[in-house]
Amino acid sequence: MEQEFKQGYRIHRILSNLNRLDVDRLNDADRERVETARDLLEEVSLLTQSDDGVEADAHADS
Repeated sequence: MEQEFKQGYRIHRILSNLNRLDVDRLNDADRERVETARDLLEEVSLLTQSDDGVEADAHADS
């Protein structure tokens, strides 16, 4: 459970940092990279949450 919490926290922190960037001051290539990273992290965040909004384990146990 602690691992899932850490992963969710890291995703949240990275998204927060990306959202705080002043993308208007970036060049077009960097702006595109930030938008792509933001979109991918939001997808991962949605995939790792269960229907009730609680972080779920996205990794298969081996």
